[in-house]
Amino acid sequence: MSRKGINFILIISDTFRYDCLEGTFTARGKPVKVPNLRKLAKSSAYFTRAYLASFPTVPHRHDILTGRYTFTYYGWAPLPRDEIVLPEILRKERNYVSVMIADTPHILKDGFNYDRGFDAWVWVRGQENDRYRTDPVEVELPCDPSKLRNVETTIQHMRNNALRMFEEDWIPAKTANEAIRWLERNYNSGRNFFLYVDFFDPHEPWDPPKWYVDMYDPDYKGEEVIYPAYGPCDYLTEDELEHCRALYAAEVTLVDKWIGRILEKVEELGLYENTVVIFTSDHGFYLGEHGLIGKSIIMGKYHGLAPLYEEVAHIPLLIRLPDPIGGGEHVVIDELVQPPDITATILDMAGIDYKKYGVQGESLLPYMKNKRRGLRKIAISSPPLIHGVASGLRPTITTRRWSLILASAETPALEREEYTLIVDGIPRVIRPFGVIDTELYDVLKDPKQEHNVIERYPEVAEELHKKFIDMLRRLGTKEEYLKPFLRCKRIGGAHNE
Repeated sequence: MSRKGINFILIISDTFRYDCLEGTFTARGKPVKVPNLRKLAKSSAYFTRAYLASFPTVPHRHDILTGRYTFTYYGWAPLPRDEIVLPEILRKERNYVSVMIADTPHILKDGFNYDRGFDAWVWVRGQENDRYRTDPVEVELPCDPSKLRNVETTIQHMRNNALRMFEEDWIPAKTANEAIRWLERNYNSGRNFFLYVDFFDPHEPWDPPKWYVDMYDPDYKGEEVIYPAYGPCDYLTEDELEHCRALYAAEVTLVDKWIGRILEKVEELGLYENTVVIFTSDHGFYLGEHGLIGKSIIMGKYHGLAPLYEEVAHIPLLIRLPDPIGGGEHVVIDELVQPPDITATILDMAGIDYKKYGVQGESLLPYMKNKRRGLRKIAISSPPLIHGVASGLRPTITTRRWSLILASAETPALEREEYTLIVDGIPRVIRPFGVIDTELYDVLKDPKQEHNVIERYPEVAEELHKKFIDMLRRLGTKEEYLKPFLRCKRIGGAHNE
């Protein structure tokens, strides 16, 4: 297959739950509307068992740009200067021009430098706690401040976006239009390109145009908890929680609309002839499942890590090949796929030996084109290991049938204060919350993970634990980061040979 002239468009939508694409996420009983992504799925390889590797936002982008499982050695921190990144490899090996268009603030603000290696980049300002505007001074909160994860961040976001009038003024529209303008300006430039588009939505604060909310919850009259406090969701009434689901669904539909505009332009410009289009997300979000809202536990100045159940760990992934090599063909692939594989796939399709750059993922091209089977037996999803288990950190190990949530038997020392910047760059003291235990679920029989069966299948947990340790060692994880997981709760032996 000739790979000359292949372009790449990678679209990431932060906090986009996998079940939105499957059509099983509902708000007020209504399935979320994603017509443009469904249309893309009909002409793409649809990976139904894709799982995050490094959690959350910033570590995930680190995985994508390096093709590595960065949770094994790094955390929520600026992009290391000594690591070569995807756009640099593409330029060095094949003279690609690479462009980042992003409204996700955490990879760009405060010197995080995730634009490094791109030939050009655009930061669409105003999301979350981006220090963008100082007015209006007076901001009316949409709900009781005790229900908000962070009052100051909510106010900052509302200030940032106070001047909106038309849908084109919303941030997803601005981001999409920047991508469209770049495609138009560079039409027929003769250069191969890598266009990276990073939407922060449907990450909260949820503030889509009202007509999107009215698609799902037109009669709601209560408070709008647009930036909910992370943790047990019992502080919300049933009506408020369902409205949170509607707000989230509305943002999903808004993002889908503007991704659709990008895809329309790709088609208009005839780019499907030689362009790979990839859509994915970094993680999902709990909206009542497991009694939680959010993706972690945040109580005032303290931060703990929640288990990574399917609603968070399972992510969407679509890859549309160029028309001459399979574009337009709908293929469903149930291999266990992770973000470093996306990096490997892009480099492989550009004709680059990705292994020589330390990429730990595997190219998905043989699984799309040749129907190869057996990519990997387990997927590991985890926050960074470098801070130990003081936050209640529990990696998730997923197979075709099982999901093991692994709790260390080590008791964390709480007398010293350690800080984390996850999930928004605000330093908080690490603390575990709730019962920290190992859990095992048969996701084929129990997809909502309601029945912990570890007592019934201890041998399964033991085997998955061994595979987890083996895989981390193959990835080169330092023994000091492995040590807390050599012995885990409800699992009999250690694997330290």
